[in-house]
Amino acid sequence: MISTSDIFHLLHQQVRHITKEVNELLKEYNLYSSQWTILYCLDQFGPMKQTDIWKYLNVEAPTTTRTLVRMEQNNWINRMEGSDKRERIVSLTHEAEELLPTIKDSIKEMEESLLQHLSTEEQIHFYHLLNKIGQQKGEKTHV
Repeated sequence: MISTSDIFHLLHQQVRHITKEVNELLKEYNLYSSQWTILYCLDQFGPMKQTDIWKYLNVEAPTTTRTLVRMEQNNWINRMEGSDKRERIVSLTHEAEELLPTIKDSIKEMEESLLQHLSTEEQIHFYHLLNKIGQQKGEKTHV
């Protein structure tokens, strides 16, 4: 019988493998997977409050802030003052918007190669299973 420890150990190992692959792919853009998650988020949802980013990504605020400062220095994002001085609105730079399609194509190709042994039905089932992990009663994590 497979234990919960076996499941989560394997999940953790696979996530580490995927992160390593993504980091390797993003090297040519001087990006890391943690930065890619922010770019992806901004690409999907548009400009966001900095607090909404770290809450959505489930990452500590100081870690997100350090990452955003680095991304701003490297001209991936802009951080502007929000409705009050403590609030920061994060958006993609024009340069980031121009590079994103190329990066997304590379990421998509890598993701497809990682899932190539799963049928479309298995991929859909896998997505729904992942979505259930950690889900609170009656709460949806993703559509």
